[in-house]
Amino acid sequence: MSDATAPHQIEEGEIYLLLADPNMMKKASIQLVGEIIDAGYDAIVITTNQPSPILRMVYRKAGIDPQSVWYIDAITRYSLGKEPDSDPMTTYINHPSNLTDMGIAVTQILKKMEGRKVCIMLDSVSTMLIYLPTQNISKFMHFVTNRLRLAGVAGVFLAAEKGLDPDLLMQLSTFVDTVIEE
Repeated sequence: MSDATAPHQIEEGEIYLLLADPNMMKKASIQLVGEIIDAGYDAIVITTNQPSPILRMVYRKAGIDPQSVWYIDAITRYSLGKEPDSDPMTTYINHPSNLTDMGIAVTQILKKMEGRKVCIMLDSVSTMLIYLPTQNISKFMHFVTNRLRLAGVAGVFLAAEKGLDPDLLMQLSTFVDTVIEE
């Protein structure tokens, strides 16, 4: 796919790495969540990039029903420096580098959504590089892809094009079914 306006066909149980132009990451995120919901999936957004309250507002402005998106939010609590207001559709993680809690949250939400058509979107692998060494991200992404496969759940990992080192890109490419370059 050559531009951020091209529709993506998200197949059940398939895992994708979407490499987007850094200037188009926000647009790619909005478009992807809309497509996930339009395809009949429950959307779960793992965010290390923007706080879930901001994403909820952005998605609402784009015509996406805020009640159709669940969040695993690893940035809000860290950015606020305190516990955010409770939200039944959001699991807050204390820091983007806390992969253990993030992995537990993925497992718990998949258990809660069992039997439903689910797609998880991670926004973004590139932001995780600010907080974690490449090796840790690679191990975590390997865990998540296998967890999704075992559950038969679709997944999309968003990353800035040319924002990943070649080794990480190679590893991620072997974990996913399809790499999409926008």
